[in-house]
Amino acid sequence: MRAGQSGGKPSNGHADSAPSYGVLADLGPLDNEIEIRRSRFICRLQRVESEAEARAVISDRRAAHRLARHHCSAFVLGAGRAVQRSNDDGEPGGTAGTPMLEALVLHERERGIPSSADLSDVVAVVTRYFGGVLLGAGGLVRAYSESVSATLRLARLATREARAVFGLEAPHATAGQWENELRARGTLVTGTDYAGATAMLSLAIPDSPGARGLLAAEVAAVTAGRGALVPLGTEWVDLAAGRSGRSSPR
Repeated sequence: MRAGQSGGKPSNGHADSAPSYGVLADLGPLDNEIEIRRSRFICRLQRVESEAEARAVISDRRAAHRLARHHCSAFVLGAGRAVQRSNDDGEPGGTAGTPMLEALVLHERERGIPSSADLSDVVAVVTRYFGGVLLGAGGLVRAYSESVSATLRLARLATREARAVFGLEAPHATAGQWENELRARGTLVTGTDYAGATAMLSLAIPDSPGARGLLAAEVAAVTAGRGALVPLGTEWVDLAAGRSGRSSPR
């Protein structure tokens, strides 16, 4: 599933403090170009959910820029960022993919707060058109790192968090009203399914006794006691989005 939706079981357990990490808020690709000593560095960032998706993005960039000399890449996957890959694609070893990966891994969603350096589910591809001037190993490291970092500064980021999800059955005639009132009270409604004889709202909350009690009270107030919550398990959901490197409300 994608931004603004729920989907997928969390890969690690959680108690009162739900695990979370940063993701790109937008579904589509984000492109940015910088020029260094006549070489063009074109970076694409894109949100992905698997290694296969990441490699498909890399292949697409090769196909789109067949005349470019290099298509260097790095990607990070999963809540614990267990999957980290990089490729220099013909540049001297360690001068492209590694600094690109470091730019992803070290990027802070909230500037100056190292604990917010948790970006994942993202691939970066930097396409280089050689400008005729050799940059040297140090110059290449700086160029590829800055290409990714500059693009990240343009990105909107969201917090992806493991949350307990509950279903709320509602008559079709009142489902929209209940959804609006719950949203107004601060409840995260991840979707409403109108396919059945009755509608089903999906509500996501932090997995804690206090949050469950508050949700039950809110549902009772909104539905005049007619609504019953059904536990649906735990899923990853996207929360507030903000500009990269700035604090985002939770």
